[in-house]
Amino acid sequence: MDHIVRVIAGNGLIKGAGISARDMVERARQIHRTLPVATAALGRALMGASLMGDMMKKEAGSVTLQIKGGGPLGTILSVADSRGNARGYLGNGEVEVPEKAPGKLDVGAAVGADGTLTVIRDLNMKEPYVGSVQLVSGEIADDLSAYFAESEQIPTACALGVLLDVDQSVTAAGGYLIQLLPGAEESLISRLEENIIRTGHATQTLKEEGKSAADLLMAVLDGFDPVILEDHPVEYHCSCTRERVVRALISMGREELSALLREQGKAELTCQFCDRRYDFTEADLKALLESI
Repeated sequence: MDHIVRVIAGNGLIKGAGISARDMVERARQIHRTLPVATAALGRALMGASLMGDMMKKEAGSVTLQIKGGGPLGTILSVADSRGNARGYLGNGEVEVPEKAPGKLDVGAAVGADGTLTVIRDLNMKEPYVGSVQLVSGEIADDLSAYFAESEQIPTACALGVLLDVDQSVTAAGGYLIQLLPGAEESLISRLEENIIRTGHATQTLKEEGKSAADLLMAVLDGFDPVILEDHPVEYHCSCTRERVVRALISMGREELSALLREQGKAELTCQFCDRRYDFTEADLKALLESI
């Protein structure tokens, strides 16, 4: 089962979250029918948003990651709620780029690095918090680390990975977000860096049978006495409903809705996040017009 684990370590000077999300990323692959490098990129964006959403203190809030790197994948968008449930899509899921090395997908080349990572935190206040940084590599995890360093001045280590099978299905997906709190000494940082190097790729740990997000965090935080604060399930979740689509149609206004009825006699709307289709007949549209 996909899940997120949150921990505190290093005598309260390190906080971290880890995610195991094979089913979430596989669901996204099936919905958007993505080829391998697109699956990897979208999967990383989903898990990044999921980890950041779960770190929010506002229960009804959400986090949106918008990645515009100028690469062939186009814009990547992922949204997560405060429990880490995420959804997302990207501009072009049928991209193929040369591998970095045999079996190593070049996500950075597909995403591109000539653009920005924008983070939108909606805390249900008047205006959401929006922060944007230049992309570092397009590999997404590196870019999230840079975002925290530049926009929030929080030293952060982030790793996100997606491992695919020969049939292009997702074998393992997961990663972590480790942050240093004020007061962390240089020696602590050096030890943490050594652990990260020794642990290696997140998916290498998670693909081992029985290994979890907690096991991944324990490896990265070995020697720092990590204490698990919470461990809960997450999933790919789209919040679209017919009622929301109805509100979207009404928001078009009487003139545009009348034109749609006159020119097409019906409406077919598809959710970008889950590909669910909502059909509206001529009678449905007339009823909407009468309700305005």
